[in-house]
Amino acid sequence: MTKVIDKLAWFHVRDGKVLAVRSRGKELFYLPGGKREQGESDEQALVREIKEELAVDLHPSSIKYAETFTAQADGKAEGVSVQLTCYFADFSGEMSPEAEIEELKLVAMEDKSVCSLALLVAMDWLVEQQLIG
Repeated sequence: MTKVIDKLAWFHVRDGKVLAVRSRGKELFYLPGGKREQGESDEQALVREIKEELAVDLHPSSIKYAETFTAQADGKAEGVSVQLTCYFADFSGEMSPEAEIEELKLVAMEDKSVCSLALLVAMDWLVEQQLIG
Protein backbone atom coordinates (compact mmCIF):
# COMPACT_ATOMS: atom_id res chain seq x y z
CA MET A 1 0.00 0.00 0.00
CA THR A 2 1.32 3.42 -0.86
CA LYS A 3 0.80 6.55 1.18
CA VAL A 4 0.79 10.05 -0.30
CA ILE A 5 1.59 13.15 1.75
CA ASP A 6 -0.34 15.96 0.06
CA LYS A 7 1.35 19.38 0.24
CA LEU A 8 1.24 22.79 -1.38
CA ALA A 9 4.39 24.62 -2.38
CA TRP A 10 5.44 28.08 -3.56
CA PHE A 11 7.85 28.73 -6.42
CA HIS A 12 9.81 31.93 -5.97
CA VAL A 13 12.33 32.18 -8.81
CA ARG A 14 15.04 34.83 -8.84
CA ASP A 15 18.28 35.12 -10.81
CA GLY A 16 17.87 31.66 -12.36
CA LYS A 17 17.43 29.98 -8.95
CA VAL A 18 14.45 28.85 -6.88
CA LEU A 19 13.87 29.61 -3.20
CA ALA A 20 14.22 26.61 -0.89
CA VAL A 21 14.00 26.28 2.88
CA ARG A 22 15.54 23.99 5.48
CA SER A 23 13.83 23.09 8.75
CA ARG A 24 15.66 23.04 12.09
CA GLY A 25 17.50 19.76 12.58
CA LYS A 26 17.16 18.73 8.92
CA GLU A 27 19.86 18.57 6.28
CA LEU A 28 17.87 18.85 3.06
CA PHE A 29 16.15 21.85 1.52
CA TYR A 30 12.60 21.74 0.22
CA LEU A 31 10.08 24.11 -1.33
CA PRO A 32 8.31 26.39 1.15
CA GLY A 33 4.69 25.52 1.82
CA GLY A 34 2.78 22.88 3.72
CA LYS A 35 -0.47 21.04 4.26
CA ARG A 36 -4.03 22.33 4.01
CA GLU A 37 -6.05 22.65 7.18
CA GLN A 38 -9.66 21.47 7.28
CA GLY A 39 -11.79 23.58 4.93
CA GLU A 40 -8.93 25.58 3.41
CA SER A 41 -8.56 26.14 -0.32
CA ASP A 42 -5.11 25.72 -1.87
CA GLU A 43 -4.74 29.50 -2.02
CA GLN A 44 -5.75 30.03 1.63
CA ALA A 45 -3.41 27.29 2.84
CA LEU A 46 -0.50 28.56 0.75
CA VAL A 47 -0.92 32.15 1.99
CA ARG A 48 -1.06 30.92 5.61
CA GLU A 49 1.89 28.53 5.31
CA ILE A 50 4.17 31.07 3.59
CA LYS A 51 3.30 33.72 6.19
CA GLU A 52 4.12 31.22 8.97
CA GLU A 53 7.40 30.03 7.39
CA LEU A 54 8.78 33.16 5.71
CA ALA A 55 6.93 36.15 7.27
CA VAL A 56 5.80 37.48 3.87
CA ASP A 57 2.33 37.98 2.44
CA LEU A 58 1.47 36.27 -0.83
CA HIS A 59 -0.90 38.32 -2.98
CA PRO A 60 -3.93 36.01 -3.42
CA SER A 61 -4.90 37.53 -6.77
CA SER A 62 -1.44 36.69 -8.17
CA ILE A 63 -1.45 32.99 -7.21
CA LYS A 64 -1.13 30.90 -10.37
CA TYR A 65 -0.97 27.10 -10.60
CA ALA A 66 2.36 25.81 -11.94
CA GLU A 67 2.42 22.00 -11.82
CA THR A 68 2.00 19.01 -9.49
CA PHE A 69 4.94 16.72 -8.70
CA THR A 70 5.26 13.40 -6.89
CA ALA A 71 8.44 11.91 -5.41
CA GLN A 72 9.56 9.52 -2.67
CA ALA A 73 9.21 11.36 0.66
CA ASP A 74 12.61 12.00 2.26
CA GLY A 75 13.14 10.19 5.55
CA LYS A 76 10.00 8.07 5.10
CA ALA A 77 9.54 4.36 4.36
CA GLU A 78 9.77 3.16 0.77
CA GLY A 79 6.43 3.72 -0.96
CA VAL A 80 5.59 6.86 1.02
CA SER A 81 5.50 9.70 -1.48
CA VAL A 82 4.99 13.42 -1.29
CA GLN A 83 2.75 15.18 -3.78
CA LEU A 84 3.54 18.87 -4.25
CA THR A 85 0.95 21.10 -5.88
CA CYS A 86 3.07 24.11 -6.81
CA TYR A 87 2.09 27.71 -7.41
CA PHE A 88 3.76 30.96 -8.43
CA ALA A 89 2.73 34.13 -6.57
CA ASP A 90 3.86 37.68 -5.93
CA PHE A 91 4.55 38.72 -2.36
CA SER A 92 5.19 41.70 -0.15
CA GLY A 93 7.34 41.97 2.94
CA GLU A 94 10.87 41.02 3.92
CA MET A 95 11.59 37.28 3.90
CA SER A 96 12.97 35.76 7.09
CA PRO A 97 13.01 32.21 8.44
CA GLU A 98 10.15 31.70 10.93
CA ALA A 99 8.47 28.81 12.79
CA GLU A 100 10.40 25.57 12.02
CA ILE A 101 12.46 27.14 9.22
CA GLU A 102 16.14 27.59 9.99
CA GLU A 103 17.53 28.66 6.62
CA LEU A 104 16.45 30.14 3.28
CA LYS A 105 18.52 29.60 0.16
CA LEU A 106 18.21 30.22 -3.57
CA VAL A 107 19.19 26.91 -5.18
CA ALA A 108 20.18 25.92 -8.71
CA MET A 109 21.00 22.57 -10.29
CA GLU A 110 24.55 22.65 -8.89
CA ASP A 111 22.97 22.47 -5.39
CA LYS A 112 21.36 19.04 -5.99
CA SER A 113 23.21 17.39 -3.10
CA VAL A 114 21.32 19.47 -0.51
CA CYS A 115 17.86 19.20 -2.11
CA SER A 116 14.97 16.88 -1.22
CA LEU A 117 13.83 14.40 -3.87
CA ALA A 118 10.61 16.34 -4.44
CA LEU A 119 12.54 19.58 -4.85
CA LEU A 120 14.78 17.89 -7.43
CA VAL A 121 11.75 16.76 -9.46
CA ALA A 122 10.32 20.29 -9.32
CA MET A 123 13.68 21.80 -10.29
CA ASP A 124 13.89 19.54 -13.35
CA TRP A 125 10.53 20.99 -14.47
CA LEU A 126 11.74 24.55 -13.79
CA VAL A 127 14.79 23.85 -15.98
CA GLU A 128 12.51 22.52 -18.75
CA GLN A 129 10.49 25.74 -18.48
CA GLN A 130 13.77 27.69 -18.75
CA LEU A 131 13.09 29.41 -15.41
CA ILE A 132 16.21 28.19 -13.60
CA GLY A 133 19.65 27.09 -14.79
